[in-house]
Amino acid sequence: MAEITKVALDAMGGDHAPHEIIKGAVDAVGRTDGVKVLLVGKEDVIREELGHFSCGEDRIGIVNASEVIETAEPPVNAIRRKKDSSIVVGMKLVKNGEADAFVSAGSSGAILVGGQTLVGRIKGIERPPLAPLIPTEKGVSLLIDCGANVDARPSHLVQFAKMGSIYMEHVMGIRNPRVAIVNIGAEEEKGNALVKETFPLLKNTKGIHFVGSIEAREIPRGQADVIVCEAFAGNIILKLFEGVGAVLLDKIKAGMRTSLRSKLGGLLVKPALKETLKEFDASEYGGAPLLGLNGLVVKTHGNSRAGEISNAILQCIQFKEQKINEKIRECIQTDDKSDE
Repeated sequence: MAEITKVALDAMGGDHAPHEIIKGAVDAVGRTDGVKVLLVGKEDVIREELGHFSCGEDRIGIVNASEVIETAEPPVNAIRRKKDSSIVVGMKLVKNGEADAFVSAGSSGAILVGGQTLVGRIKGIERPPLAPLIPTEKGVSLLIDCGANVDARPSHLVQFAKMGSIYMEHVMGIRNPRVAIVNIGAEEEKGNALVKETFPLLKNTKGIHFVGSIEAREIPRGQADVIVCEAFAGNIILKLFEGVGAVLLDKIKAGMRTSLRSKLGGLLVKPALKETLKEFDASEYGGAPLLGLNGLVVKTHGNSRAGEISNAILQCIQFKEQKINEKIRECIQTDDKSDE
C-alpha cells in the first residue's frame, strides 16, 4: 500500500472560506485513499462546517489556529506578528515534517514570505518561483514565474527552467519537456536586457531542452512545455489568459441564447462543448507550487471553489511520490559541484 500523503489545508484562506475549502477537502479524500487532509484554522468554525458533510475523522483532521492573515495585511509583518495564523501554523507543520504539503487560497504575499522564511529554500536555490499549469491546445504548460519574483536575474531564470523541467517530466509525465523564454519575437537578439542576457545562458544549460523564444500568442498553442519569465510578465500573461477565457465563455453562452434556433443548437453541442471547455479551465489543474522549498507549498486562486481545492490537494500526492524536491536538490547540488 502506498504511503499516505498528508496535506495541511488553510481552511480560513480565500474568498469562499471556509465552506468551499472544506468541501474541497471532503471531495479530495473521497476521490483517493492516498491522502489525509489536516484542516488548519479556527477549530469551532471548522467543526461546524464539517458537520454539513459526511467524512471519516481518520481522513480529515483539524489543527487549531486562532488567527487569520487578511489579504490586505503587509506580508512580512503579518507572518511575524500572527504566529497562530492558519498560514503560519500550516507551514510549520510542513517544516516540522508533520505534513508533506501546505495548500492555501489566502494572502499571496504571506504565502511567499512564509514559504521562504518558515519552510525555507533548498540550499543553492536563489529564488523560489510560483509555477501554475495553464491549459493549451496541446495539453498544459508550466508558466514559471507567475508572481513571486518581479525583479529576477538571469541566474534565477536558469534555475526556473531547470526546476520547471523536473516538474513537467516527473509530475506531468512529459519526456524531455521543451523550454522557452517569453520574448517579443523569435530572434535571439530581441528582448529586454534580462531576456538578452538569459537567452545564451539557457542555450548553454545542460539537462534542459531549450527551444528558444516564445511569443505570447504561441503560448495557448502549446509551443513549449515550460515557459520561463520573470514574475511581472508571468502574472500579466496568467491574468490575461484567465480573463480572455472567461469573456469567451460568457460570449459563447450568450450566443446560444439569442434565438430559438441557437438554443436548440446549443442543446445539441452542449455535451461536447462542456468537455472541451473543461480542458481550458485552469482550476482543473490545481494550484501553483512554490518550487525550490524544503517542503511543498501550493497557492491556489483567492476565489477558489471546491473543485480547484480538491485538485490542488491531489496534485500534492504526485509531487511527493515523484520526490520532486529531492530531484531539484540533486540537480542544484550537481550544478554546484560542476562550478567548483
